[in-house]
Amino acid sequence: MRSFVARRALAAAAGVLLALGAAGAFAEQQATQQQPAAQQPAPQQVAATNEAEISIQSFQFVPAILTVKAGTAVTWINRDEEPHNVVSPDRVFRSKAIDGGEKFTTVFDKPGTYNYICAVHPHMRGKIVVE
Repeated sequence: MRSFVARRALAAAAGVLLALGAAGAFAEQQATQQQPAAQQPAPQQVAATNEAEISIQSFQFVPAILTVKAGTAVTWINRDEEPHNVVSPDRVFRSKAIDGGEKFTTVFDKPGTYNYICAVHPHMRGKIVVE
């Protein structure tokens, strides 16, 4: 009887240690996958033509920074299932809701830097640099 109780206690302790180890490994994996945005370099692209495209995917603008020549038409394509929009804080441009598979296009005629966000999901940010 005594050895049965001892084996049962040992098995319970081993189960707790396994559960704690699995929880620690899961937490470490999550921390590795979710690095703060400040540590990840923003994807950047330079458009060589008078048309450029930005993908909206996985709740991000890709590329996050786009450099274009004045007169370039920039098109955002929503590849998410959720609706998004594209809004510059100074209201230079503003889209309506862009559903999955839909597009929004605007032409950038004047040189400058144009920041924008998705007003539905304000953590989504991007920038257009017009040369």
